[in-house]
Amino acid sequence: MHKPLAKLNTASPNRDMAKDPSLDAAYALETPEDSKQLYASWADSYDSDFARISDYILPEAVARHFVNIGGFGPVLDVGAGTGLCGTALRARGIEDIDGTDISADMLKVAKTKGIYRTTRVENLFDGLATPHGPYQGAVSSGTFTNGHVGPNGIKPILAAVRSGGRVVISVNTKHYAAAGFEDIFAQLETEIDDLTTTEAAIYGPSASGDHAKDTALLVAFRRT
Repeated sequence: MHKPLAKLNTASPNRDMAKDPSLDAAYALETPEDSKQLYASWADSYDSDFARISDYILPEAVARHFVNIGGFGPVLDVGAGTGLCGTALRARGIEDIDGTDISADMLKVAKTKGIYRTTRVENLFDGLATPHGPYQGAVSSGTFTNGHVGPNGIKPILAAVRSGGRVVISVNTKHYAAAGFEDIFAQLETEIDDLTTTEAAIYGPSASGDHAKDTALLVAFRRT
């Protein structure tokens, strides 16, 4: 999940993030309870107040990249939020998509779209359920970013994917360097192959504000 409001740069450090969610509030999250509180207040208006107005194109980029590298279902959408990446996957013909997120309120919105086979409220660091067996692929859009998930979230995703399965996650470009993602991928050298990183825009041309030009790395790999 990667969540601003319309102009992306409107937060003050002392605001009540639950009452006035913004990108700065999302980047300042420190605990799972912070995440639940913020996204509970944002869920109903997230698609209109953020995705549409901010021209949030990252979920489309993740879905497109997953398909382009040969990914197919069943797929686990990690940090599914309101289902933006899941919707983009379904539009590209991917079926049997399950969504998981720490926010029950965001998933409640996602369920109304009819794109997920199942949705589950889960904390990534407690492990990810595989009720139908390991997944053929996994995606994550906007979850690996400031105030959210660091490189220690890679292994739980990998554990949910079967041998040969494809994974595409977006990682905020600055977060990738600062949090040490290169180190975790070096540690996983014998467990993954076909590792690539592709820079992509997070927001489209109609976005404005301090973060309008922010980018993410689409990190793709295959479980050996």
